Amino acid sequence: MAEKQKDQRQQEPQQSVIGKALITGFIAGILWSGLGTIAYYFNFTQVSPASFIFRSFWQTDWTGTWLAEVLAVVIIGILSLGTALLYYLTMKKLNGIWPGMLFGIALWAVVYLVLTPVFPAIPTFLDLNSDTWVTTGCLFILYGVFIGYSISYEYREFNETANSYSNEGRI
Repeated sequence: MAEKQKDQRQQEPQQSVIGKALITGFIAGILWSGLGTIAYYFNFTQVSPASFIFRSFWQTDWTGTWLAEVLAVVIIGILSLGTALLYYLTMKKLNGIWPGMLFGIALWAVVYLVLTPVFPAIPTFLDLNSDTWVTTGCLFILYGVFIGYSISYEYREFNETANSYSNEGRI
């Protein structure tokens, strides 16, 4: 009976680590795309979240409103669940700031170099100004560090807790 409870304690936190990773992804998507919207309105960047999500596919008046920006931020938060899951599955064991930073740079490169043909409202990489490159690059780096550091920390905490449970039986 005690062995079953011990196994249950070790399996239950693993599920919560994935859940925390997904929550981290959603919050990161909301936070950093929200800051991207603010950067767009202060002309630090030529693109906004609504440019990717709505203006590339619908050319209507409402896509230039605050409602479109807020909806785009929420949609990016939802899409960020997949990004966090990808990081969890591939890089959760890597500690430090560098893995998250490289993850953010890789995401930025995919979005701005590979996926630009999918989003016709976004100018090509060479047509964007240097302010957009720097601002969006920094936002993606911060996004990657936020996700990477948070997920790695939770994973490491889980393993330390699991190890302390397994060491309790040996004392």
